[in-house]
Amino acid sequence: MKTIKLFFLAMFAILLNSCSVEPESISFGKDQCDFCKMRIVDQTHAAQYVTTKGNQFKFDAIECLLRELSNPEINAAGLAHILVADYNNPGGMISAKDATYIICKEIKSPMGAYLSAFGSDKAAQKVLDEMGGNKYTWDTIQIKFNKK
Repeated sequence: MKTIKLFFLAMFAILLNSCSVEPESISFGKDQCDFCKMRIVDQTHAAQYVTTKGNQFKFDAIECLLRELSNPEINAAGLAHILVADYNNPGGMISAKDATYIICKEIKSPMGAYLSAFGSDKAAQKVLDEMGGNKYTWDTIQIKFNKK
């Protein structure tokens, strides 16, 4: 009887772990963009979101994420995490809602929108001062891409 209880306890623990809504790391060079189907290789422009059910969606460019999220079938309330690559920390992901975005013709992105995200407004402003471009918040960048 004790063995059966331990078995069910172990199965319950495995089930709880398999329902995690934590983001998985992007496997650069192997994972494929869920929007455009290109392989994700650029560590400075990748993005991802995780649903509240734990489904993982990964993108090769922030613009692919934005275009995916503009789909009216995607319920924003059903998203547990929305992450974008921090341009100054290749491979590092930050909250999309907290990032500062720039569109700068001097920084190419995988899908040609010249869109990059930064972990701080100060870091984004430094790039703008050096190279030019336009600065956006999460709300304003969504508006810009929903118009397309």
